[in-house]
Amino acid sequence: MDVRLPITTAGICLALLLGGCSPDDEKHAASLEEKTTKFEQSLDAITDPKLKDAVSELGGSLLLLERAQLKLDDIAPRTEYGEDALAVLKHYSAPQDLVDTFINGLFVLHKDSSSDYLTDLQPVFPFNLNIPGGFLFPHGVEWQSVTLSNKRVIAYQPEWSETDPGIQLSPSSSNVTNPDDLTVTYPFIDGLNVDKKSLPQPVSLQGQIEVIAPRRLYSFDLTQKDIGQTRTNDNLSVKLLKLENNYAEVEVSNNLPLAPQVAGAQLNPLILQARDKSGQYLLRAGSINESPEQVTFYQKQLTQLQQQKAWSDSLEKQLSDDQQAFEQQHPRRYNKVYFHGPIETLEVSVLDFSTVTVTRKTLDLPIRAFNQHTTEKTIQALDPAVVVYDDQAANWLKGASLTEDQLKAGIRIHQSVEDPSAARIEFSHRRTFNDELLGDDFSPGESPVTFFTEKHNGKLDEPIELPPEAYQVDPLQATITYDLNLFPETPAIAVGSMPLFLATVAKQAYDAQSLPKGLEIKNNTLVADLKVFPPNEWRFFVKDDSGHYLKQILSVSHDAGAEGPALFGVHYFYGHPTHVEAYQRTELSTVQYGFEVKLDKAHTADTAP
Repeated sequence: MDVRLPITTAGICLALLLGGCSPDDEKHAASLEEKTTKFEQSLDAITDPKLKDAVSELGGSLLLLERAQLKLDDIAPRTEYGEDALAVLKHYSAPQDLVDTFINGLFVLHKDSSSDYLTDLQPVFPFNLNIPGGFLFPHGVEWQSVTLSNKRVIAYQPEWSETDPGIQLSPSSSNVTNPDDLTVTYPFIDGLNVDKKSLPQPVSLQGQIEVIAPRRLYSFDLTQKDIGQTRTNDNLSVKLLKLENNYAEVEVSNNLPLAPQVAGAQLNPLILQARDKSGQYLLRAGSINESPEQVTFYQKQLTQLQQQKAWSDSLEKQLSDDQQAFEQQHPRRYNKVYFHGPIETLEVSVLDFSTVTVTRKTLDLPIRAFNQHTTEKTIQALDPAVVVYDDQAANWLKGASLTEDQLKAGIRIHQSVEDPSAARIEFSHRRTFNDELLGDDFSPGESPVTFFTEKHNGKLDEPIELPPEAYQVDPLQATITYDLNLFPETPAIAVGSMPLFLATVAKQAYDAQSLPKGLEIKNNTLVADLKVFPPNEWRFFVKDDSGHYLKQILSVSHDAGAEGPALFGVHYFYGHPTHVEAYQRTELSTVQYGFEVKLDKAHTADTAP
């Protein structure tokens, strides 16, 4: 939850929006709802459409951000760990090396669509662009055209046209999580069956890519003793304003102007991370940006707008001039960041964009097809010739030694009673590596549950006698569904046992010269004999000589045919493995999780912690 005002380039810190947080959260929330109602009523009195839009957007954003502040202040005290957001940069000696890897590691996959008239193209980047904050450096990809197998070149268009009778290349509408995905659309002819194989296929994708690398990255480690102090390194300075149990407030400045190449770009040069006493990085809960002075400034702008009768060019210019003047008077960047856990050390990292290196490259990328299951006997090459490490692997693999107590401790119980005929109790936990090795050979056993009424003191009363159709337990989905219409009395508490599943995992480590029969390293691939290492039971992770895990690109299973067995699996990596870790599920256990759940009422559905 990183909160910013949508109509400005800066966010708003709502910690001081109302002069501080109310000691009574419920009273504060009620006050916010009352304020929201009054604000919505005030909009009805504004007749000028442009003025009404401006007031609605600014005032609505302030109220929305205040609501976000309430949620951040109500974070559960439970400690949760995350990843080092800068780990990827720490693997490369200079920012430009990261840029080169980003560009040279890009390739394109051909993905068949369920429609005979569509072919999807997936550009694959070596780094995850969907992480919070995204890729560290400003970048952009401009797709230009696709070349088909008949040598025809189809120009890129920003959206699919219903009236265009020809072949089209446009953004994919089927995958909103990957905005760079593309679709080749063939013309549809009603009543005519088309063999997709007879259509000209996309063979290469053309475009331009640009990445901007900063001059440097510098990090400051701050603790309680640094509160109120300014730490400086060359042109960068950091001031720690506040460091509380689970949040920090920081001001950062760069006394050099931004490089002209990024003067108009949306940059995020400030990265705040926190570690607890164990030295592990705490998971970020969210941030609310900008200083108390900016809160006052935006409140004054809203008041000024509400006093106007109509929108005008002079009003727009005045608002813009006031914004620029304020930013010039307050050049420091403010951040208030919340974390899931108690902060011991705050790591403030600043990307220095006072000078930059701009790298541009013309792209002409071959389009590769890799089916998850193939009958080809030959291993297809896919070696982007870059090295990328998997910084999440070490933490993910902790799940290999998950204990029964840890599994139970991670259970969260959720309820849904919006539909009284299908009320639900769900038992969930954060997915771990252990879940990946559970396989599908489950023996859940019994899953007893009894519903009770409640005495006035909150204790169990008598069990409710129910017909079998009144409730259903699905142990594999870890859910209980019950129909309140079939209950003779309103249930208050559910007591029972839900089966959970825990894999016992054995680990073996090998170097390239001592691999067991059935495993082989070929260039940047690991080839596994699936008769010796059935995929239902085995997982593989590899390292190079640096000791870091290599990131897997994709994997392919080579099969004997539709009715034949799986022959061998090929795992492709960014880099060349020299060490292999093999993880095998040796046993699957059922763990009974006993519970006593106080049931939500049908008219006040909520989620239990």
